Amino acid sequence: MPDLVVGVDGGNSKTDLVLADTEGRLLSWVRGAGTRPHTEGMETTTDRLARLGRHALAEAGLPDTTPVSVGAYFLANVDRRTDERLALGQLTRLDVADRTLVRNDTLAVLQAGAPDGWGVAVVSGAGINAAAIHPGGRSARFLSLGDITGDWGGGLAVARAGLGAAVRAGDGRGPATRLRQELPGHFGLHSVESVALAVGSGDLPMTALHGLAPLVFATAASGDDVARGIVERLGDEIVAMVTALLRRLRLLRTPTPVVLGGGTLQNDQVLLRDHISGRLATEAPLARPRVLDIPPVAGALREALLTAGAPAEAQRRLREAVADRKPPPLLATPP
Repeated sequence: MPDLVVGVDGGNSKTDLVLADTEGRLLSWVRGAGTRPHTEGMETTTDRLARLGRHALAEAGLPDTTPVSVGAYFLANVDRRTDERLALGQLTRLDVADRTLVRNDTLAVLQAGAPDGWGVAVVSGAGINAAAIHPGGRSARFLSLGDITGDWGGGLAVARAGLGAAVRAGDGRGPATRLRQELPGHFGLHSVESVALAVGSGDLPMTALHGLAPLVFATAASGDDVARGIVERLGDEIVAMVTALLRRLRLLRTPTPVVLGGGTLQNDQVLLRDHISGRLATEAPLARPRVLDIPPVAGALREALLTAGAPAEAQRRLREAVADRKPPPLLATPP
């Protein structure tokens, strides 16, 4: 009987966990809440991941005590080596697999999109992060602690910038923008000021603003200069991350894969993609950007299969299975 493996891509807003075997068969795919150990604690995060794994076994018709050979966990907000060690210790204690690997979620994007497993990966989902691996094995990453480490980007940052620009357009501090008319209806409110007041009072959680990001992108695509400026700012931040990593690993003179993943990059945002490509053509002409065309959990599964010693045919078969299957909805009742 082939061994079982688990690949996990934990983002800020959701976690994909896929159970497969070393012959490349996809047995189950479940989706749970995001990984937020910086706010919820590592024990809560890893306990949830262990329950999600047991749910995947049940979905596959297997007892929750069925052994898993390798678990590859690529997790958002696990940004430091100490975080990785803590997560690894907790997951090992919970006996999620015979062998467990813990990495940052940006590396799942790299494994999924770079054919030889090296290059630069950027994740722009709810938040933003990037990492790079040199063909010789050296790596570079960012501290990625938010505003205090100079980070800006992702869907939530775009949404907040859009709301702020709409308020400024109304009080005289900024130029006119159609965002004033487009954004309030998302929450069924009559003005952007009402949205801001609801967030300020706590009646509307800050995380709910993430849903405004597609409206900002759509308004930018329709020709609104203010919204376009926000989208281009995101592109500029992504280019800054990529070029910094290339410089740190001395890859500016080497043709290098640059894999772009996450919700704000994988949702066919042509304006953003073209802006990134244009800037990179000037600042890092040997960079080879591509938008990831498969869920990042494929990268975690690739790492799990490699660790388990599965043949290349099994890796190909499982990648095709992930690409062909529609991701599941978020579990209504968390495991």
